[in-house]
Amino acid sequence: MRALASIVGALLLAGGCARGPEVLPAGSWRATLALPGGTLPFGLEVAAREGRGNAHPPVYILNGSDRIRVDEVSVEGGAVTLLLPGFKNRIDATLAGDQLRGTLTMVKAGAKEQKIPFAAQRGPAWRFTPPAAPSAPPAGDLAGRWAVTFVDQDGKSYPAVGEFRQREAEVTGTFLTPTGDHRFLAGELHGRTLRLSKFDGGHPFLYEATLGEDGTLRGRFWSGLAWTETFIARRDAAASLGEAEQATRMKAGATRLDFRFPDLGGVYVSLSDPFYRGKVVVVALAGSWCPNCHDEAAFLAPLYREYRGKGLEVVSLMFEQFGDFERAAEATHRFRERYGIDYATLIAGISDKDDAATRLPQLNGVFAFPTTIFVDRSGTVRKLHTGFSGPATGEHHARLTAEFRRTIDTLLAEPAPPPAAQPAPSPAPAAAAVPASPPVS
Repeated sequence: MRALASIVGALLLAGGCARGPEVLPAGSWRATLALPGGTLPFGLEVAAREGRGNAHPPVYILNGSDRIRVDEVSVEGGAVTLLLPGFKNRIDATLAGDQLRGTLTMVKAGAKEQKIPFAAQRGPAWRFTPPAAPSAPPAGDLAGRWAVTFVDQDGKSYPAVGEFRQREAEVTGTFLTPTGDHRFLAGELHGRTLRLSKFDGGHPFLYEATLGEDGTLRGRFWSGLAWTETFIARRDAAASLGEAEQATRMKAGATRLDFRFPDLGGVYVSLSDPFYRGKVVVVALAGSWCPNCHDEAAFLAPLYREYRGKGLEVVSLMFEQFGDFERAAEATHRFRERYGIDYATLIAGISDKDDAATRLPQLNGVFAFPTTIFVDRSGTVRKLHTGFSGPATGEHHARLTAEFRRTIDTLLAEPAPPPAAQPAPSPAPAAAAVPASPPVS
């Protein structure tokens, strides 16, 4: 009996000390992506494991003050996979001690994949330059607003506004463009060389510029492996995008949106459905691949919960990277889960502005994702907004979201139209009525 008790005790002890599933070592990691323009750095932070649960502790992607939580992490036999939240992108890597090496797979338009070399080292927290490395002091202070012109690789130019903050050599900020902002950028100014980067799970951005003697910034911007642009920036406290936010308009004579697209359950939905009658509707043209659409969804999801009882509905028309319904619906489902979306999300087309314009012929064109359309209780389009200024833009974001709220409040305060006239009764027996209900999103 004593021997049996010893064996049982040993087994219990072994079970009590059993380790949970494999996890990444906790702490700070310096991650990099290899782009044609050089090394793009960003931060990773692995949370410590609590208890012996099966879930891997969260991993956070860091860019300046931005923290993006990644919950879908698996580690098995040294093979590591991170499914990036809200996107169809993933990191696959091999863990060897305190190092990770592998590939970031980006899903691009037409479901094409772009594979970018990825690496990470546990311990260091620096961005571009190690703290002990010799470096020149900053040759200026970039804090403030800048008027920027980007020129893409096809030779087309467009305006932008730079908003920067600087603390010693550390520089953070963003670029606002007619189609949205570049989100949270972080980097350094050493001497006259400025380097900035961002990876948020959706887009890898890298910048390098030189601060001239005349105070002008001239540089180049890389997005992933296949796109690059040059830019020139001059300090201008009054810089703005002008009328770019009103680029999308209704065509002459058009007052209503007419569309019919399937929700994630395959049920076709239209603004003419009884469910939307007498309600204020915000229609958002979006895509799960679009970073600024993520920023807008993070605003719209709680706004909808706050206002739906007052008569507001939101419909997101999703233009995805995939031509087939099933894959587009899966991408949209991940997007919905990321932001706790309760409003309708319809599969409207592919991630192409010309395709979107074809499917919404009442518009003069689609120039950006997202584009936001405000429809009053009578079904009339009252306002359109091109692009979205996210949280990285600071006061621009605060002004825009306050404007959106004012528009919704104004439309909700208007009286609802009278009930639709009922048709004259027919002598033939009528089929049972189907009650109006919200779409299955």
